[in-house]
Formats: sequence, structure tokens, C-alpha cells
Amino acid sequence: MTSSPPATAPATLRSAMRTLILGTIIVVFAMGIRATFGLFMQPLGLAHGWGRDVFSMAFAIQNIVWGVFAIVMGTVADRYGAGRAIAVAIACYAAGLLGLRFSSTEWQLYLTAGVLIGIGQAGTTFAVILPVVARAVPPASRSTAMGIASAGGSLGQFLIVPTGQFLIGTFDWSGALWALSMLVAMCLPLAYFLRGRPTAAADVRELSMGQAVRGALRDRSYHFLFWSYAVCGFHTAFITLHLPAYVVDRGLSGANGAFAIALVGLFNTFGSFWAGKLGGRYSKKRLLAWTYWARGLGILFLLSVPLTPLTLYVFAAWMGLFWLGTVPLTQGLIGDMFGLRFAATLSGMVFLGHQVGSFLGVWLGGRLYVATGSYDVVWWLGAALALVAGALCMPVREQPRVQPAAA
Repeated sequence: MTSSPPATAPATLRSAMRTLILGTIIVVFAMGIRATFGLFMQPLGLAHGWGRDVFSMAFAIQNIVWGVFAIVMGTVADRYGAGRAIAVAIACYAAGLLGLRFSSTEWQLYLTAGVLIGIGQAGTTFAVILPVVARAVPPASRSTAMGIASAGGSLGQFLIVPTGQFLIGTFDWSGALWALSMLVAMCLPLAYFLRGRPTAAADVRELSMGQAVRGALRDRSYHFLFWSYAVCGFHTAFITLHLPAYVVDRGLSGANGAFAIALVGLFNTFGSFWAGKLGGRYSKKRLLAWTYWARGLGILFLLSVPLTPLTLYVFAAWMGLFWLGTVPLTQGLIGDMFGLRFAATLSGMVFLGHQVGSFLGVWLGGRLYVATGSYDVVWWLGAALALVAGALCMPVREQPRVQPAAA
């Protein structure tokens, strides 16, 4: 006589699927709307007399605030539950977009686009959402599930960037910001279903948050992940914000730039999924290193060929394959090495490195453009940093640091 499966199994599966789907939806909107900001640089600049350096500073602030508050939101999620952190972040995100609509001075731009939206992104993106997803699914499916959630960010980029371009063309930039703020606010009820705090695993020795943080900070592999993730932020922030303006400078249209950003998102829908899938079977650190090196090849291709719509789209597709594949691999490594009890906190700390790189990418993009009249220096710097990031990943020690519980 065969035994029936536990009565809780279907409920557990439903709960895991619900968490994965709802978490992915939030990432779709959060990352998709973030990818539209480059489309607003020129119309907002014309409306208020802001140069690219001013706009770049606003989004440099956004990225630093995002990184710092990723630690705060991760700690809130680990201590008090992810639902609270996500709800506060969604409210800040929507308020920042709405506030940007009414900003008329530089300091108002920095407060809304920089601080409020940065806080909003901290609690609605990978540092908080991916640990929630990872804890909800069985260990054998964690890497794949994180790949799916990461792919949601790229799917959002593919769907929402053209939507943003359409909204700007139809309702002007002011109406577009109203609409995008409403899209973010629609995610608020989803936070209720992602509530709950993580618990310590029964088969490992429980550490306090302070012990977990101190242990990670003493581990050189954690520092390698921090600085390689900074390169990821440099690439993605610079390209997302400045690529639309770059292609217009080179004689193409704004629509070409918007489609290129969308194409990055489309191809990374597959890239992130397969990064997570392969990360469950092969060495995550080696996959991560090759991801960075492949990005460098893409940048060298862009710099070495005449810029046409075709070469732009080839570049976008190639970069898309390796765009956010770093996310499930980096956060998967953190989970493998340090466990999931304080994964949101430790992921948030590493994500600060990502945002330091993002700050430099958007800020240097604007400053060097104003200084030289070209983005070429930043492109070459991005290619060099890709080589460095790949090299930093190779010495990472992938073995678990969590100690078994005493018998």
C-alpha cells in the first residue's frame, strides 16, 4: 500500500508558486519603470533647462540611496517581514514618480527622482524580493526560481520601456509620470501576500544578525562579490540612462534607443532564466566571470563597428543575454555560502556595491559627456571593468559557511 503525500504539500506548492508569481510581478513593474528614466532625460531637460550632468546627478543619487536602503529594507524584511518593507517601498516609489512630475528645481529633482524613488527601488527589487522567493521554494529549485524572478526585471524592461515612450508621445512627459506612478501603486496590495519573517533552519546552528554580518565582512569572497557587483551596476546604470541619448548623438532616433533598451530586456528574459537554471548545475562563480567577460566583448563590438540600427540592435541583444544574469548568480552564491536566514540583509549589503557602481556609471556618463562631448571614455572604461569583474569572481570560495547544528 503506497502512502499518500502529506496534506500540506499542495498548499506548500501553491504558496511557493504564489510567492514566485507575485514577487516577479513587483520586479516587472519596479525594474521596468526604472528602465524608462533615460527616456525622460531630454524632455525634462528641455522643460527645466537641466543639462545631462544635472539629470545624471539625480540618478546617481537614486542609485546610492537605493544601495544604502537595500540594506535597511533587507534588515526590515529579515526582522519584521518582507511585506512591510515592500509596502513602504512601493509607497515611496509612487510618491517619487508623482513628485518628479511637479519638480521644477534641481533640489526637488534630487529629492524625488533621487531619494524617494531610490528608497522605493530598494524594497521592490532583487535584494528583498529574491530572498523571499528563495525561501519559498525547495532547495533544488532555488536557483531556477531566482532566475525567473530576475527575468521579470527584464520582461518589465521589454514591456514598459515602449509603453513609456508611447505615454510620453501621447500625454507628454508629465502625463507619462502620472501613469507610471499609478502602475507602481497598483502593486501595493501584493505586499500583503508576501508578508512573513524568515526562520532559522532546523539543521544549522542559528547565528544572530550581527554574527552573520560580521562573518560575511571577514570573508574575502564576500568582498570579491561586492566589487564585481559594482561593475554590474556601472554597466547597467550607464547603459539604461545614457544609451538613448548616445544613439541620438550618433544620428539615430529616440525610437531606436528606446527599442534597443527594450531589446536588452527581451533577451535578458532568457538570459536571466538560464543563468539561474545553469547556476543550479554548474559553478556559479565561473558562470558569473564569463557573464562579465561577455559584456566586455559586447562593448568592444559597439565601439568597433559603424552605428546603425542593425549594429545597435545586435549589441542590445548580446548585452541582454548577460544583463541581469549576474543577479541570480550573485545572490545564489550568497545563499549558498551564508544560508537564507539573513539573506536579505547580506544581499542588501552586497547590492550596495552594485549601486556604488551605478552611481559612478550615471554620474561619470554625464560629467564626462559635458567635459568631452562624447561618451567614448565611459564605454572604454566599462570594457576594462568587465575584465576586472570576471577576474574577481574566480577566487570566490563557493563552499557553505553555515555550521551544522550540534547533535
